[in-house]
Amino acid sequence: MDTVIPVERNEAYETLAKVDVLRTLEPLVEDLMEDHLRKRKLWFPSDFLPADEQMDEDEERKRVQLRERARGLPDHLRVAVALNLLTEEGLPHFHRVISNYLGNDNPWSTWNFLWTAEEDRHGTLLHDYTRDARLFRMREIEQMQYAYVNAGFTPEWESDPYRIFVYTTLQERATQVSHRNTGHLAKDHEPMLQGILSSIAADEARHYVFYRGVFEAILKLDPNRALESALTIMPSLEMPGSTMPGYTEMADIVRRCAIYDAWEYKSIVEEAIHAWNIGGLESLSSAGCEAQEKIMAIPARLDKLAKWTERRDRPKTFYFEFVYGRPVEMQ
Repeated sequence: MDTVIPVERNEAYETLAKVDVLRTLEPLVEDLMEDHLRKRKLWFPSDFLPADEQMDEDEERKRVQLRERARGLPDHLRVAVALNLLTEEGLPHFHRVISNYLGNDNPWSTWNFLWTAEEDRHGTLLHDYTRDARLFRMREIEQMQYAYVNAGFTPEWESDPYRIFVYTTLQERATQVSHRNTGHLAKDHEPMLQGILSSIAADEARHYVFYRGVFEAILKLDPNRALESALTIMPSLEMPGSTMPGYTEMADIVRRCAIYDAWEYKSIVEEAIHAWNIGGLESLSSAGCEAQEKIMAIPARLDKLAKWTERRDRPKTFYFEFVYGRPVEMQ
């Protein structure tokens, strides 16, 4: 049967064409999942924070020691932990976006459920830790969590299946960096927190490898449209949680602590450009060449943004009810 191609390739046609490409990648998805499972170390929140009815004296003593150590965590670091926790709570939004296009009872849905199950532990563990450590006014945190999930997350890119995989690649790496760097700052105050964040970061690194591999395959099959999709995402990444109350202020503290800033995002973009060999792609259409050229120029733009942001920084004091309304002074 001859395929009928519409004269005007509208958005609906483009979406269906991209979904067809993703369906051809199902064998690759199975291979990437198998590799992921071979390397995975599955842990559960209770491995870090036992909470059985009958706990031995050593476990009870460790719980008390945890709270004593946590008292020494500075408030700017508490804010970073809060942001890491709250962004993990946006998981339902991402499960929905992926499932919208890839359906059920196929390798894509198998991955989506697997990924969701693994990610779900991150928010649970951080919530359990902060509750046991008494880091916050927990009701304030829970209200922010509720507001974030209740607000929904409908980014412009969700209508483009290719953009989903550009976004998840960059976002998983960014989340890994944020957890890793927060843990590094916490190690002298609270080694358990560093261990928790390191374990979460390791999960995010493996998820990053999966999504990076998917988009690499998309680029090989459909490079022109893939580059155009990547160009809409890569110049700036709207991190999960941007709709939550206080996000801008929390993100500013995280940036001032050098946990996650424009320099880190520049490194992530450069890494993706190299991994996907974007500069080496050939035989592109005019639109593909234009997108390629613009993507290759993004790191230089991010370099200018990082320098401009640093130049305009001034000391600032923040206040958050979840850290008891204490002033958080940042340079």
